[in-house]
Amino acid sequence: MLAPMEQSPSGFVGQRDFECIARAIGFIAQRWAEQPRIESIAAMAGLEPAAFSRLFRRWAGLSPKQYLEFVTARAAGPLLHAEPTVLGAAQALGLSGAGRLHDLMVTVAALTPGEWRAHGAGLELCWGLGDSPFGQCALAETARGIAYLGFVDPPEPAVEQVQRELLGRWPAARLRRDDARAQSQLARVFLPRRDGALQVAVAGSNFQIQVWNALLALGRHEHTSYGALAAGLGRRGAARAVGTAVGRNPVSWLIPCHHVLRADGALGGYYWGVERKRVMLEWEALRS
Repeated sequence: MLAPMEQSPSGFVGQRDFECIARAIGFIAQRWAEQPRIESIAAMAGLEPAAFSRLFRRWAGLSPKQYLEFVTARAAGPLLHAEPTVLGAAQALGLSGAGRLHDLMVTVAALTPGEWRAHGAGLELCWGLGDSPFGQCALAETARGIAYLGFVDPPEPAVEQVQRELLGRWPAARLRRDDARAQSQLARVFLPRRDGALQVAVAGSNFQIQVWNALLALGRHEHTSYGALAAGLGRRGAARAVGTAVGRNPVSWLIPCHHVLRADGALGGYYWGVERKRVMLEWEALRS
Protein backbone atom coordinates (compact mmCIF):
# COMPACT_ATOMS: atom_id res chain seq x y z
CA MET A 1 0.00 0.00 0.00
CA LEU A 2 1.55 3.29 -1.09
CA ALA A 3 1.61 6.15 1.39
CA PRO A 4 -0.28 9.34 0.49
CA MET A 5 1.66 12.38 -0.66
CA GLU A 6 2.83 14.88 1.92
CA GLN A 7 1.18 18.29 1.78
CA SER A 8 3.30 21.46 1.76
CA PRO A 9 3.09 24.99 0.26
CA SER A 10 3.89 26.12 -3.28
CA GLY A 11 5.64 23.01 -4.55
CA PHE A 12 7.70 22.53 -1.40
CA VAL A 13 8.00 18.88 -0.47
CA GLY A 14 8.84 16.83 2.57
CA GLN A 15 11.71 14.37 2.60
CA ARG A 16 9.67 11.36 1.41
CA ASP A 17 8.25 13.18 -1.60
CA PHE A 18 11.66 14.60 -2.47
CA GLU A 19 13.09 11.09 -2.56
CA CYS A 20 10.33 10.05 -4.99
CA ILE A 21 11.11 12.99 -7.27
CA ALA A 22 14.85 12.37 -7.10
CA ARG A 23 14.41 8.72 -8.10
CA ALA A 24 12.19 9.73 -11.02
CA ILE A 25 14.56 12.41 -12.29
CA GLY A 26 17.54 10.06 -11.99
CA PHE A 27 15.62 7.38 -13.92
CA ILE A 28 14.67 9.83 -16.69
CA ALA A 29 18.27 11.08 -16.92
CA GLN A 30 19.43 7.51 -17.56
CA ARG A 31 16.55 6.26 -19.72
CA TRP A 32 15.21 9.28 -21.63
CA ALA A 33 16.30 7.79 -24.99
CA GLU A 34 13.90 4.89 -24.40
CA GLN A 35 11.03 7.34 -23.81
CA PRO A 36 9.76 5.43 -20.76
CA ARG A 37 6.04 5.38 -20.06
CA ILE A 38 4.61 7.22 -17.09
CA GLU A 39 3.84 3.87 -15.47
CA SER A 40 7.54 2.93 -15.49
CA ILE A 41 8.64 6.31 -14.11
CA ALA A 42 6.00 6.20 -11.38
CA ALA A 43 7.03 2.68 -10.42
CA MET A 44 10.63 3.82 -10.03
CA ALA A 45 9.40 6.68 -7.84
CA GLY A 46 7.39 4.23 -5.74
CA LEU A 47 3.97 5.73 -6.45
CA GLU A 48 0.86 4.94 -8.47
CA PRO A 49 0.87 6.83 -11.81
CA ALA A 50 -1.92 9.25 -10.87
CA ALA A 51 -0.39 10.07 -7.50
CA PHE A 52 3.05 10.51 -9.05
CA SER A 53 1.70 12.81 -11.78
CA ARG A 54 0.03 15.04 -9.18
CA LEU A 55 3.19 15.20 -7.09
CA PHE A 56 5.44 15.93 -10.06
CA ARG A 57 3.17 18.64 -11.45
CA ARG A 58 2.97 20.29 -8.01
CA TRP A 59 6.78 20.25 -7.75
CA ALA A 60 7.78 21.06 -11.33
CA GLY A 61 4.82 23.02 -12.67
CA LEU A 62 4.47 20.62 -15.61
CA SER A 63 3.54 17.01 -16.18
CA PRO A 64 6.06 14.14 -16.23
CA LYS A 65 5.41 13.77 -19.97
CA GLN A 66 6.24 17.45 -20.56
CA TYR A 67 9.39 17.09 -18.46
CA LEU A 68 10.46 14.06 -20.50
CA GLU A 69 9.96 16.15 -23.66
CA PHE A 70 12.06 18.91 -22.08
CA VAL A 71 14.91 16.51 -21.31
CA THR A 72 14.71 14.97 -24.78
CA ALA A 73 14.77 18.38 -26.48
CA ARG A 74 18.00 19.42 -24.81
CA ALA A 75 19.75 16.04 -25.10
CA ALA A 76 21.89 17.22 -28.01
CA GLY A 77 23.55 19.84 -25.75
CA PRO A 78 25.92 19.35 -22.82
CA LEU A 79 24.19 17.73 -19.85
CA LEU A 80 22.54 20.26 -17.55
CA HIS A 81 23.91 23.29 -19.38
CA ALA A 82 21.47 26.06 -20.34
CA GLU A 83 22.16 26.16 -24.07
CA PRO A 84 19.97 28.41 -26.30
CA THR A 85 18.12 25.32 -27.56
CA VAL A 86 17.19 24.49 -23.98
CA LEU A 87 15.67 27.91 -23.44
CA GLY A 88 13.80 27.60 -26.70
CA ALA A 89 12.48 24.21 -25.69
CA ALA A 90 11.35 25.60 -22.36
CA GLN A 91 9.41 28.38 -24.06
CA ALA A 92 7.87 25.93 -26.51
CA LEU A 93 6.65 23.84 -23.60
CA GLY A 94 5.11 26.85 -21.90
CA LEU A 95 7.56 26.80 -19.00
CA SER A 96 8.21 29.80 -16.80
CA GLY A 97 9.96 32.56 -18.70
CA ALA A 98 9.95 35.04 -15.84
CA GLY A 99 13.26 33.86 -14.44
CA ARG A 100 12.10 34.00 -10.84
CA LEU A 101 15.47 32.88 -9.53
CA HIS A 102 17.07 35.96 -11.07
CA ASP A 103 14.89 38.14 -8.84
CA LEU A 104 16.71 37.21 -5.66
CA MET A 105 19.59 39.42 -4.61
CA VAL A 106 22.07 37.92 -2.14
CA THR A 107 24.79 39.84 -0.35
CA VAL A 108 27.49 38.50 1.96
CA ALA A 109 28.24 39.95 5.37
CA ALA A 110 31.36 38.12 6.56
CA LEU A 111 31.92 37.76 10.26
CA THR A 112 35.00 39.60 11.45
CA PRO A 113 38.19 37.60 12.13
CA GLY A 114 37.60 38.17 15.85
CA GLU A 115 34.04 36.83 15.64
CA TRP A 116 35.26 33.87 13.63
CA ARG A 117 38.00 33.00 16.11
CA ALA A 118 35.50 33.29 18.99
CA HIS A 119 33.55 30.33 17.51
CA GLY A 120 30.22 32.14 17.85
CA ALA A 121 30.65 33.30 21.47
CA GLY A 122 27.93 35.86 22.20
CA LEU A 123 26.08 34.91 19.01
CA GLU A 124 22.48 33.66 19.01
CA LEU A 125 21.45 31.42 16.15
CA CYS A 126 17.71 31.23 15.55
CA TRP A 127 17.20 27.99 13.67
CA GLY A 128 14.38 25.77 12.51
CA LEU A 129 13.24 23.01 10.19
CA GLY A 130 10.93 23.33 7.20
CA ASP A 131 10.12 21.99 3.75
CA SER A 132 11.75 23.10 0.52
CA PRO A 133 11.68 21.99 -3.13
CA PHE A 134 14.51 19.61 -2.19
CA GLY A 135 13.20 17.94 0.93
CA GLN A 136 13.47 18.83 4.58
CA CYS A 137 15.65 21.84 5.14
CA ALA A 138 17.30 23.58 8.09
CA LEU A 139 17.88 27.32 8.25
CA ALA A 140 19.67 29.35 10.91
CA GLU A 141 20.08 33.10 11.09
CA THR A 142 21.60 35.81 13.21
CA ALA A 143 20.58 39.45 13.47
CA ARG A 144 22.94 40.09 10.53
CA GLY A 145 21.54 37.51 8.12
CA ILE A 146 21.21 33.84 7.23
CA ALA A 147 24.16 31.95 8.65
CA TYR A 148 23.27 28.41 7.63
CA LEU A 149 21.07 26.63 5.11
CA GLY A 150 21.33 22.88 4.70
CA PHE A 151 19.34 19.71 4.23
CA VAL A 152 18.57 16.79 6.50
CA ASP A 153 18.39 13.15 5.53
CA PRO A 154 17.31 9.98 7.33
CA PRO A 155 17.99 7.82 9.19
CA GLU A 156 19.52 10.16 11.80
CA PRO A 157 16.91 12.40 13.50
CA ALA A 158 16.80 15.86 11.92
CA VAL A 159 17.25 17.80 15.14
CA GLU A 160 20.42 15.90 16.01
CA GLN A 161 21.83 16.40 12.50
CA VAL A 162 21.24 20.15 12.54
CA GLN A 163 22.48 20.78 16.06
CA ARG A 164 25.67 18.83 15.34
CA GLU A 165 26.20 20.84 12.14
CA LEU A 166 25.56 24.21 13.81
CA LEU A 167 27.67 23.53 16.88
CA GLY A 168 30.42 22.12 14.68
CA ARG A 169 30.61 25.51 12.97
CA TRP A 170 29.79 27.76 15.96
CA PRO A 171 30.49 25.71 19.11
CA ALA A 172 30.08 28.68 21.46
CA ALA A 173 26.84 30.05 19.99
CA ARG A 174 23.44 29.95 21.67
CA LEU A 175 20.80 28.02 19.71
CA ARG A 176 17.11 28.98 19.70
CA ARG A 177 14.61 26.94 17.69
CA ASP A 178 11.76 28.56 15.74
CA ASP A 179 10.34 26.35 12.96
CA ALA A 180 7.71 28.91 11.90
CA ARG A 181 10.35 31.59 11.38
CA ALA A 182 12.54 29.17 9.44
CA GLN A 183 9.69 28.13 7.11
CA SER A 184 8.87 31.78 6.47
CA GLN A 185 12.48 32.48 5.53
CA LEU A 186 12.61 29.38 3.33
CA ALA A 187 9.66 30.75 1.39
CA ARG A 188 11.69 33.92 0.76
CA VAL A 189 14.69 31.84 -0.30
CA PHE A 190 12.97 29.50 -2.77
CA LEU A 191 10.03 31.66 -3.91
CA PRO A 192 11.62 35.09 -4.24
CA ARG A 193 9.82 38.28 -5.26
CA ARG A 194 11.24 40.86 -7.63
CA ASP A 195 12.01 43.11 -4.69
CA GLY A 196 13.50 40.21 -2.75
CA ALA A 197 16.87 40.69 -1.10
CA LEU A 198 18.60 38.47 1.41
CA GLN A 199 21.81 38.83 3.35
CA VAL A 200 23.93 35.92 4.46
CA ALA A 201 26.25 36.23 7.46
CA VAL A 202 29.03 33.68 7.03
CA ALA A 203 32.14 32.71 8.95
CA GLY A 204 35.18 31.69 6.94
CA SER A 205 38.76 32.42 6.01
CA ASN A 206 39.54 35.19 3.54
CA PHE A 207 40.04 32.57 0.81
CA GLN A 208 36.74 30.85 1.57
CA ILE A 209 34.90 34.19 1.44
CA GLN A 210 36.53 34.91 -1.93
CA VAL A 211 35.34 31.56 -3.30
CA TRP A 212 31.79 32.05 -2.01
CA ASN A 213 31.60 35.56 -3.47
CA ALA A 214 32.88 34.21 -6.79
CA LEU A 215 30.03 31.68 -6.81
CA LEU A 216 27.51 34.46 -6.21
CA ALA A 217 29.05 36.50 -9.03
CA LEU A 218 28.43 33.67 -11.50
CA GLY A 219 24.71 34.32 -11.64
CA ARG A 220 21.89 31.95 -10.88
CA HIS A 221 22.23 29.82 -14.02
CA GLU A 222 25.96 29.80 -14.76
CA HIS A 223 28.00 26.69 -14.11
CA THR A 224 31.74 26.42 -13.50
CA SER A 225 34.48 23.99 -12.48
CA TYR A 226 36.92 23.96 -9.58
CA GLY A 227 39.78 24.75 -11.93
CA ALA A 228 37.91 27.66 -13.54
CA LEU A 229 37.04 29.08 -10.13
CA ALA A 230 40.67 28.87 -9.07
CA ALA A 231 41.82 30.57 -12.27
CA GLY A 232 39.24 33.32 -11.83
CA LEU A 233 40.65 34.03 -8.38
CA GLY A 234 44.19 34.20 -9.74
CA ARG A 235 45.06 30.91 -8.06
CA ARG A 236 45.72 28.51 -10.94
CA GLY A 237 46.58 25.09 -9.60
CA ALA A 238 44.52 25.62 -6.45
CA ALA A 239 41.50 23.59 -7.61
CA ARG A 240 41.74 21.30 -4.58
CA ALA A 241 41.71 24.25 -2.17
CA VAL A 242 38.75 25.71 -4.04
CA GLY A 243 36.96 22.37 -3.74
CA THR A 244 37.51 22.38 0.03
CA ALA A 245 36.10 25.92 0.27
CA VAL A 246 33.09 24.97 -1.84
CA GLY A 247 32.44 22.00 0.43
CA ARG A 248 32.52 24.27 3.48
CA ASN A 249 29.85 26.60 2.12
CA PRO A 250 27.45 27.08 5.06
CA VAL A 251 24.56 28.49 3.03
CA SER A 252 23.50 26.02 0.35
CA TRP A 253 21.47 27.19 -2.66
CA LEU A 254 21.87 30.91 -1.89
CA ILE A 255 25.62 30.55 -2.37
CA PRO A 256 25.23 28.16 -5.32
CA CYS A 257 27.92 25.54 -4.76
CA HIS A 258 25.72 23.11 -6.70
CA HIS A 259 26.76 25.03 -9.83
CA VAL A 260 30.29 23.63 -9.65
CA LEU A 261 30.61 20.70 -12.06
CA ARG A 262 33.53 18.58 -13.11
CA ALA A 263 35.69 19.90 -15.94
CA ASP A 264 34.06 17.38 -18.31
CA GLY A 265 30.55 18.64 -17.42
CA ALA A 266 29.65 15.70 -15.18
CA LEU A 267 27.92 16.42 -11.91
CA GLY A 268 30.84 15.58 -9.65
CA GLY A 269 30.35 15.52 -5.88
CA TYR A 270 28.10 17.49 -3.59
CA TYR A 271 28.01 17.79 0.19
CA TRP A 272 24.26 17.10 0.27
CA GLY A 273 24.34 14.23 -2.23
CA VAL A 274 24.70 14.03 -5.99
CA GLU A 275 21.01 13.16 -6.50
CA ARG A 276 19.97 16.34 -4.72
CA LYS A 277 22.43 18.31 -6.85
CA ARG A 278 20.86 16.85 -10.00
CA VAL A 279 17.36 17.77 -8.82
CA MET A 280 18.47 21.32 -7.93
CA LEU A 281 19.91 21.88 -11.39
CA GLU A 282 16.79 20.50 -13.03
CA TRP A 283 14.51 22.69 -10.90
CA GLU A 284 16.53 25.74 -11.98
CA ALA A 285 16.52 24.68 -15.65
CA LEU A 286 12.73 24.43 -15.61
CA ARG A 287 12.51 28.01 -14.31
CA SER A 288 15.09 29.60 -16.62
